[in-house]
Amino acid sequence: MSSREDEALAQAAVTALTGQLALAPKPGLPDPRDLDARESRMDHGMLRWSARALAPGLAAMAAAARRTGEPTPGLRTELGAIGRCTEHSVHLAGGGHRGALWALGLLVAAAALDPRAGARDVAATAKRIAAHTDRSAPRRPSRGSSVSAKYGAAGARGEARAGFPHVRRALDTLTAARASGATEAQARLDALLTVMSTLQDTELLYTAGPMGLRHVQAGARTVLESGGTATEAGAQALASLDADLHARAWSPRGSAGLLAGALFLDSIPVLVPAA
Repeated sequence: MSSREDEALAQAAVTALTGQLALAPKPGLPDPRDLDARESRMDHGMLRWSARALAPGLAAMAAAARRTGEPTPGLRTELGAIGRCTEHSVHLAGGGHRGALWALGLLVAAAALDPRAGARDVAATAKRIAAHTDRSAPRRPSRGSSVSAKYGAAGARGEARAGFPHVRRALDTLTAARASGATEAQARLDALLTVMSTLQDTELLYTAGPMGLRHVQAGARTVLESGGTATEAGAQALASLDADLHARAWSPRGSAGLLAGALFLDSIPVLVPAA
């Protein structure tokens, strides 16, 4: 791979993230409808703006992987260092995207290691990278790791070390929904709900506790069991869930980041075709 291909991987990841942001209605999550709400305008607008600040860091991660050539402990440590610098840049640009940066960073690095790999092979390589310990990581626990320890949830680290199972389930849903005649937006919303229906989202655990998490998971399953967002019953269930989560101020942010990861992997066959 060349630096141009590293930048292409990074741009594909940013496009996946902005594609996730463009979806609506997303239950409990920022979406374009917020542009009509004065108090929320900066939230969604800044998220779209700050998403662009991920590109240089993601390109650097791809370059580090290409240079290293293997999913080694050294690569894991370098990716962590780049990630922390990128978090700072994103914060200066408006903030957000920490969970998405973790998932996309690992997946971009894995894709750079083997440009001919398909989506599931990339997820498997990301698992190998995540299995190593970041020797330079700060000693203080993050909020997510503290919540994971308290409730026994896998968290972002566990999701990566398991090979991103929710990303892979989202990919399956995208394929099935498209095949059934759903629009691209409906397929992506169904993929998001698939993640929400089973993910032990540490953000939700922190704000809503285990009962709240189960409430959100059950609501997402109701939409899918009603036929998905392409059906009238599913669309009504989605509207009810959306109103409920916004009223409660519960935000399944972990699911949004993993959907971005799925959209990135979904783009890989087009971005880097097999030789």
